[in-house]
Amino acid sequence: MSDYQNAERALKTMQKVDPHRIKGLDILSTTLWQLKKEVELSDLAQQAVDFDRMAPEAWFVVGNCFSLQKEHETAITFFRRSIQLNPAYTYAHTLCGHEFTSNEDFEKAISCYRDAIRVDSRHYNAWYGLGAIYFRQEKFDLAEYHFQRALDINGQSSVLHCHLGMAQHQNGKTMEALDTLAGAFRLDPRNPQAHYQRATIFMTLDRPEDALIELEKVRSAAPKEASVHFNMGKVHKRLGQPAKAMRCFLTALDLDPKDNNLIKAAMDRLDEPDVEEEQSVF
Repeated sequence: MSDYQNAERALKTMQKVDPHRIKGLDILSTTLWQLKKEVELSDLAQQAVDFDRMAPEAWFVVGNCFSLQKEHETAITFFRRSIQLNPAYTYAHTLCGHEFTSNEDFEKAISCYRDAIRVDSRHYNAWYGLGAIYFRQEKFDLAEYHFQRALDINGQSSVLHCHLGMAQHQNGKTMEALDTLAGAFRLDPRNPQAHYQRATIFMTLDRPEDALIELEKVRSAAPKEASVHFNMGKVHKRLGQPAKAMRCFLTALDLDPKDNNLIKAAMDRLDEPDVEEEQSVF
């Protein structure tokens, strides 16, 4: 459910009840990874190895520790150590695939995800990993298929709905994509990505009013995200509201000075009619 705070709370209660329990520490390590708690994850890695150096979960935790520090090769070494100790450790195969993906070694990543699926065909994370690679490779039919397989297993994942919706949009299934993305924020109203992607589709359909409604919801959830203000500026321009567009562009510039060339170019073209290349940037 991506409710990492409650997951951490529950797993730490598990630790208090049974301080030497190794099972479950891998999930706790992933929870700490998601929460970006480097110090706590490092402590957990040391603790797990001290408990049992022959436990695959121990080296899995160490792998997650190095992954958070973006030391992908070292993380792969430890995830592979987990797999040596337990070749049927599905989650280790998948996270090994994630690290290869981060290194853009897609061939090895695909092999890891397929190994995970061979061990457990219902391991939706591996189906998602394959879909993400195919999406990056612009193989959108394959991406849609694999995201759908993942969603069939875990239908309560807002994130999977988002990725499937993006793939459907790229495959020309615009209305299906809008429905899929609507399902994402019904499951998790805190997920701004679904609203952002729907805004993208509405701009493609030349429905700027609907796009603006979606982007305002994203802004409420992520007020310091420069790209949201930038895209709102482009929507206001499409609606013939240059003053509001300029305010949005200036806010985006304040929030992310690194993107100043792109933002300033949009500001310079504020009085010019929209052209096709602007839509692709959105």
